[in-house]
Amino acid sequence: MRALIALGGNAMTSADGQATPQAQEGAIAAAMERVADLVAAGVDVVLTHGNGPQVGNLLVKNELAAHVVPPVPLDWCGAQTQATVGFTVLDTLEASLSRRGIDRRVAAVVTRTLVDLDDPGFSRPTKPVGRFLPREQAEPLIAHGETWEDRGEKGWRRVVASPQPVEVLDAPAVDALIGAGFLVVAAGGGGIPVARREDGSLHGVECVLDKDLTAALLARTVGADTLVIATDVDNAIIGYGTPDARPLGRVTTKQMRAYADEGHFASGSMGPKVEAAVRFVEAGGRRAVITSLDRITEAVTGPDGAGTVIQNQT
Repeated sequence: MRALIALGGNAMTSADGQATPQAQEGAIAAAMERVADLVAAGVDVVLTHGNGPQVGNLLVKNELAAHVVPPVPLDWCGAQTQATVGFTVLDTLEASLSRRGIDRRVAAVVTRTLVDLDDPGFSRPTKPVGRFLPREQAEPLIAHGETWEDRGEKGWRRVVASPQPVEVLDAPAVDALIGAGFLVVAAGGGGIPVARREDGSLHGVECVLDKDLTAALLARTVGADTLVIATDVDNAIIGYGTPDARPLGRVTTKQMRAYADEGHFASGSMGPKVEAAVRFVEAGGRRAVITSLDRITEAVTGPDGAGTVIQNQT
């Protein structure tokens, strides 16, 4: 069985949200213990991960240094954080596997994801990134070509495009490494967004990709049986925040789409996870699971699964 595990931002920072290097190393090491358990259970694992806190740190550095050096573009931020998180995963996962007597090597692929410049998401950037700033601090960044919006009392905040991922361009490299026996980490943060020029060459794009939507693409490309979206809750919930709230167990793609259409899943949190899970199954994946990191082994290997299990049939 092959499972692609998409690790959420909660796996990359401490429980209180700190993103210091020490906090990130500790959180990633703890997450890799759960991944190593899954490998020990005989599952062929491919990993992807979020990078919101890491990119957020780089954006703060951009803000503080904008009057001295040009800001680093978002595609560069994605590449840098893929590499940083990737090498930390390599060290911690290999150590976790070694403690279990498992002789497996891990590889991280700095991965590009193709986007379409005609995507409606580029017509008006709406995805907020980074922190709020007073106008006078935002102005040097606006002068460098960034789009910032006045958000009232909170201050100004940068907004960027968030187009749909079209293709994970470096999936063949991931496939080759899997074939050579590696556990592979790829497409961190949804991948580095790139677009094609008229001559067919590629260039980086200033935008943000949803890592779960890219995970669904990558899972199909590498032939995963199961897509696990690991988050900070055990199940997706309908009626959240109401007396009628209840966790979802085993559901069909049709049922999940109906719940989404009824507005049960917030666009900034559970919504993209549900959409990614449904897309994977609709495209031929055997099943997708949304659950907490601590339950990923049960989600993949348990007879009844764990969390919210999405299939074409119940």
